[in-house]
Amino acid sequence: MPTSDAPRRVAIVTTVWRYLSHAQHMGDRFLIGYPHEGRWHRPPLQVVSLFADQRGADDQSEARAREFGFRIYPTIAEALRCGSDRVAVDGVVVIGEHGDYPRNGKGQILYPRFEFFQQIAAVFERDGRSAPVFNDKHLSWSFEKARTMVETARRLGFPLMAGSSLPVTWRLPPVEIPLGAEIEDALMVGVGSSDAMDFHALEALQCLVERRRGGETGVRAVQMLTGAEVWAAGDAGRWSWNLLASALSRSDSRVGEGEKDGRPVELVQSREVRRLAAEPAAYLIEYRDGLRATLLMLNGATRDFTAAVRLRGRKEPLSTQFLLPPTPNVTYSARLMQGVEEMILTGRAPYPVERTLLVCGILERCLTSRVEGNQRLKTPELDVRYSRRTTRGKVA
Repeated sequence: MPTSDAPRRVAIVTTVWRYLSHAQHMGDRFLIGYPHEGRWHRPPLQVVSLFADQRGADDQSEARAREFGFRIYPTIAEALRCGSDRVAVDGVVVIGEHGDYPRNGKGQILYPRFEFFQQIAAVFERDGRSAPVFNDKHLSWSFEKARTMVETARRLGFPLMAGSSLPVTWRLPPVEIPLGAEIEDALMVGVGSSDAMDFHALEALQCLVERRRGGETGVRAVQMLTGAEVWAAGDAGRWSWNLLASALSRSDSRVGEGEKDGRPVELVQSREVRRLAAEPAAYLIEYRDGLRATLLMLNGATRDFTAAVRLRGRKEPLSTQFLLPPTPNVTYSARLMQGVEEMILTGRAPYPVERTLLVCGILERCLTSRVEGNQRLKTPELDVRYSRRTTRGKVA
């Protein structure tokens, strides 16, 4: 164990460490620091070990190990024990993103996050000592596996943090839903590929709606629509065109004719959004307390992630953009690593892992809806309840 002023020891477990990979974005924050509140911040953390599942010609892990003095181990157990016979780290960062892995019939990349976690938990249990664990993005592509991870962390008594960088990035404007607000409707706009960027967008949506009165109650049913069915659902009132207009008003990306000469385009009233987003997708979410929320993936119409929420008693929606600074620095990953640093130093996750657990289930079930002909699916298994007022929730 470190003394009070000694750096905490960190093991990184990753699929691959190469340029612009999540491991590079996040691992480098602990090696060289990151900008925070107007200054350069060097975390009181020391990367002491690494396990990388795949290492190709573009691998950066060996160069980083030589430069910063940590060791690469052939197994996860050895990385956690650092050559000793017992856990010898104070935190574990799991980054299961990128690399060469298969896809299933739903289009999900089968990253071995669950398998990594199981090996970590087995070492903790065998050695009688655990440490806080962060898991980048999805807990798993499988909701059942994700739920097992949360239950295992609870049983062994170690903090578990997971998820996307979108909930912790800057917002333009810096909007926050008041705790206990009555939310009448919510809509998120996202862009990018399925089972990668839609996870980010769903978790950004969830970080807004979880603040509603009564806390999170879980999800009753989901449905995924694609193509012309998306617009038909909006015309039928299943999601709000007004909220879409409010969300798109926060976008800074120029699209359509606006890309030619810089003119802003009113996408909703002009119906340009229907033309520009040639292959739209709608994720329709019905919560157990009656709230309905929607994610629209609108590739071609925008390049930003934006949201709008209608609150009872407020005439106009609250709307914001979840800012994603560009590559190569992608500073939003530093915001996420700040939360990881906080967890390792304090032993408390800054927000409930149940948020990520619920989003894993929403995404998996929505993708199931898509492959089953865009059917509405009841989801009694998504009875995930938690309160944003606490750092720990409850899976019913």
